[in-house]
Amino acid sequence: MDGTVRADIKPGMLVNIVLKKDQRSGELTEGIVKRILTSAPKHHRGIKVMLDDGQVGRVQEIIED
Repeated sequence: MDGTVRADIKPGMLVNIVLKKDQRSGELTEGIVKRILTSAPKHHRGIKVMLDDGQVGRVQEIIED
């Protein structure tokens, strides 16, 4: 599942995000969602979240809920 719909993402989920610095390379970072930062119901590049470790990026895929 991709991460473009806010309703699909909940705190505590394991996801892959792309960090701002990795947008060109597309390198993914795995982590657990702490907070959802995007207020819109959908975002074409992915919903922006903060992981438990404080990293911020856009969800590219949901690994497990």
